[in-house]
Amino acid sequence: MTDFFPTVSTWRIPELAYRLSFEEMAISGQQGTEGIALWLGKIVDNHATITHVVGLRGPGIIRQPLFIQIETFLMNDVADLAIELGACLIGQVHSHPGAWVDLSETDRKYGIASPHYLSVVAPNFARKKDVPLDACGIHVYETKSGYRRLEEMEISKRLELAGNEKTPFLSVGA
Repeated sequence: MTDFFPTVSTWRIPELAYRLSFEEMAISGQQGTEGIALWLGKIVDNHATITHVVGLRGPGIIRQPLFIQIETFLMNDVADLAIELGACLIGQVHSHPGAWVDLSETDRKYGIASPHYLSVVAPNFARKKDVPLDACGIHVYETKSGYRRLEEMEISKRLELAGNEKTPFLSVGA
């Protein structure tokens, strides 16, 4: 039987993927709105590795100062891309204004609710460069309880920001 939601014990985020994600979010941040980048990757032996950064374009994404909405058809396009690449949607990073890096009630209620999905929240609309991972809010979706913010000790054990692998940036949408 296929395990559609394999357990993820650790996530590896290549430094280039992290930097590309912040560059993508900063475009929206310069306009005073939240930004987002999706992370595709592979899960092998309970270890997830980000392999691609996806930027969303066109009318299927609405960005506002305290709100992002992604239309179903655009997420379908992301799913098609993931299938084409032999990858899966592992997580995302989106930005909030100021230093606030918790998930909003909207994030919790309407965000992707898939076991072990990683949701990172970047401060200051991602307008600052070289933001360390521990300055972000790191959240994981758990089946029984929903999103849970990871504590500092757990972040250091479960997330790795390292490596210089080539991580393609791909755009989805018009």
